[in-house]
Amino acid sequence: LYFTRVVSLLRLLSSRRLRSSTSATQTEPQDDGAQHDSVNMEFPGQPGRGGRDGTTTTAAANEVSVDFDQAQGAYKSKDSLELLRSLVVFKLCSYDFLVDKNKEVTLLRCKKILGQRAFDQFMKMTFYGQFVAGEDHMAIRPLIQKNQAFGVGSVLDYSVEEDISQEEAEQKEMDSCVSAAEKESIGENHREKKYKAHKQFGDRREGVTGARTYFYADEAKCDQHMETFIRCIKASGGSSMDGFSAIKMTALGRPQFLLQFSEVLVKWRRFFTFLASQQGKDGIEALEQRLELTELQEFLTKLGAKGDLYGWFTGSKEKSLGTIDMLDWNSLIDDRTKISDLLVVPNVELGDLEPLLEKFTTEEEKQMKRMLQRMDILVKHAIENGVRLMVDAEQTYFQPAISRLTVEMQRIYNKEKPVIFNTYQCYLKEAYDNVTMDVELSRREGWHFASKLVRGAYMYQERERAKDIGYEDPINPDYESTNIMYHRCLDYVLDEIALNRNANVMVASHNEDTVKHTLGRMNELGLLPTENKVYFGQLLGMCDQISFPLGQAGFPVYKYVPYGPVNEVMPYLSRRAQENRGFMKGAQKERELLWKELKRRLASGELLYRPVY
Repeated sequence: LYFTRVVSLLRLLSSRRLRSSTSATQTEPQDDGAQHDSVNMEFPGQPGRGGRDGTTTTAAANEVSVDFDQAQGAYKSKDSLELLRSLVVFKLCSYDFLVDKNKEVTLLRCKKILGQRAFDQFMKMTFYGQFVAGEDHMAIRPLIQKNQAFGVGSVLDYSVEEDISQEEAEQKEMDSCVSAAEKESIGENHREKKYKAHKQFGDRREGVTGARTYFYADEAKCDQHMETFIRCIKASGGSSMDGFSAIKMTALGRPQFLLQFSEVLVKWRRFFTFLASQQGKDGIEALEQRLELTELQEFLTKLGAKGDLYGWFTGSKEKSLGTIDMLDWNSLIDDRTKISDLLVVPNVELGDLEPLLEKFTTEEEKQMKRMLQRMDILVKHAIENGVRLMVDAEQTYFQPAISRLTVEMQRIYNKEKPVIFNTYQCYLKEAYDNVTMDVELSRREGWHFASKLVRGAYMYQERERAKDIGYEDPINPDYESTNIMYHRCLDYVLDEIALNRNANVMVASHNEDTVKHTLGRMNELGLLPTENKVYFGQLLGMCDQISFPLGQAGFPVYKYVPYGPVNEVMPYLSRRAQENRGFMKGAQKERELLWKELKRRLASGELLYRPVY
């Protein structure tokens, strides 16, 4: 039965995980919407708040104004040719006929006319030079050092991708996401359609403009990806202090495991929500739901379950608070010795644990373990090189597993300082629940919560897949609701930082209002830039009018820095051009500031200006 099979695991809870529910009180996140053209930030203390040296200062003692309308300051790291290149590239990105068929136009026509060598040079003078730092870790060093001299750090991202056809991508996806048991139709399985591979959506590049994509070939290819990430980590450590390196979990193993584990996690969470509804606790925030163990015992006993659930959760009834929350519930699947043993789901009707699939091969078990081993190796290299590791978010059918595995690594390696950063996609309806639960877990266990907040890169693909396959759309209904969700998650993390200084967040956004909102909240909460708890991030070649003023004002700000050979980053550049089409059509400010600075230099005789650093 369900309880007989997990009793040994449950008894570990009392010694490892269950903590008092009397955690630090949360301040309710507020989305005041107040925006300011400039923000006053106080160093090193606030009125009534001690500075790092124990002293208190007045509010007016140290103020920093961040002006995002000042063209000269924003572009003083660029020479005039770089400004002109930005204007040309952004203008080209706004033409639909060029961007929609950019691979055909660029590769077929330009290569044929120019030849390979001249084509590479043309790309370096235009799109490649705008959005990519260089071909290898040595070539990117001058740009990284220049940006750092002007207050902007780097998140290195080796952006080489396979340029394969749609048919090849679909075949690889189906081969790598379907288990041997499913292929042979051995035994009954309990899979949901959202977490199964579907050939019409096998090419995960479709509808995605802002993220690179990996397709599984074999274990040797995953080892190659790991070695590439290691070189990227070493390059980051050798090029700058306190740098970041970005990785994707789908590059490190067979995605079948991510699909299956994601389904398990979602089903366990759904089962908890069902049990909470039976106790009249539905309709409230996930973290606020607490199950009464006595009532839970009675309800599951009616389903035919046997055993002392109350005692298994608490170890001893005398020490028990008599309730469990979602985090306690999630810990039920923490301690299984075989990874395939994780892939069991609760059956509400039977009160039993059912395997997601009836059969796993020995090779599939090894593949699951290798993915985790590769991740572990990367973290250790990051620590050795003084680099923070940024785990990128991916599609919703992979993301629960990616996020959970990242949190498990954070529990191990973020005890003393933030090394691993998890990514939260705020266009998801469940984003706030995900953030609050992970913050609460970090608080209970005493490790550093470290996050990157993004709006999300897979919206069109996710919506179409949900509609065609037939499950609930996971995306917020519109852009405004995503903005509200972003600010809500951000405010929650900022409040947590203010409470105990043990959380960290990167505000990865090109939205000027979001950046201003963050600065305003930092000011309200007394969060200083010098504490390095709140970071800002933008893509290389975009929104310099946000990044560089922030860096020059003392705020930790980073550019996502792609690099790789010209031919091999063409898929990345293709999507970046498409992304900029929408961005540049809707935002004129960057082009206006670029023109303003060029005109100023022309009028003042500084057209030959060269940045000094």
